[in-house]
Amino acid sequence: MPEETTLVLDEKGMFRVMTRIAHEVVERNRGATDIALVGIRRRGDSLAKRLATLISEIEGHPIPVGALDITLYRDDFQTRFPQPVVRKTAIPFDIERRTIILVDDVLYTGRTIRAALDELTDFGRAKRIQLAVLIDRDGRELPIQADYVGEHIPTTPHETVVVRVREVDGEDSVTIERTDRGQGSGVRGQ
Repeated sequence: MPEETTLVLDEKGMFRVMTRIAHEVVERNRGATDIALVGIRRRGDSLAKRLATLISEIEGHPIPVGALDITLYRDDFQTRFPQPVVRKTAIPFDIERRTIILVDDVLYTGRTIRAALDELTDFGRAKRIQLAVLIDRDGRELPIQADYVGEHIPTTPHETVVVRVREVDGEDSVTIERTDRGQGSGVRGQ
């Protein structure tokens, strides 16, 4: 049970940072002609769909969106998931010659992104892969950095970043939960 909870982003705050990221993606890529978004399940795919809608509104054409389930690609698969729930990976477009924007809710250790990159390469060779995250927090174990960041939140091991999206959780919010007992898991609700 958390001893303290701090609201970082509410629904309006999440919309603002997603809108900013959409504009940054368009600006950095000089448009959105050959980009596609791929979200990491469970909350990254919801955020990818939202981001694709925002980019489509800016650019005036639809943006392809896919989703990855990285469960079987994780390096802690055997220890973390004794009975894994594997969801569907769906990439309904060719990734060759495209810039792929990989989307996730929280960048923490970098291991989720490494697993996503491993799975994505099974679908072909993208022209370029960029990373967009809603929250970037401390605790990196691998040399992975995001190209687009909604908010950077300095955290300690006793803090857990909790992202909620209305498609999965019924509401949009980002909170930090602190506990003095033991270490936080880092990210909950994924």
